[in-house]
Amino acid sequence: MPRYLYRTQATRLGMLTEPTASEADAVSRHYAYLAANAEAGVVLVAGRTQNVDEDTFGIIIFEAADGEVANEFMTNDPAVAEGVMSAAVFPYRVALGGHVTEG
Repeated sequence: MPRYLYRTQATRLGMLTEPTASEADAVSRHYAYLAANAEAGVVLVAGRTQNVDEDTFGIIIFEAADGEVANEFMTNDPAVAEGVMSAAVFPYRVALGGHVTEG
């Protein structure tokens, strides 16, 4: 199945250190969304950089049937849907890496 990557970035930098209640809720649901999809085998890798400045970003590597499905998966992420994070999706192919290899 084709692989995709979406990159996320906080839309408000202060969210990284002092999130509002609604931002914290959206991020909690973002995590649950990714965890459920990891459990289902859709999400292969998800994480974020540990800096807390304007360069901070997260990545999610996942499988989808095509670009339209990939875009829908990204836009259904609660943090993206609610505007807490901006995101962009890209077709992705693993060239090297431990357990995440092309099938």
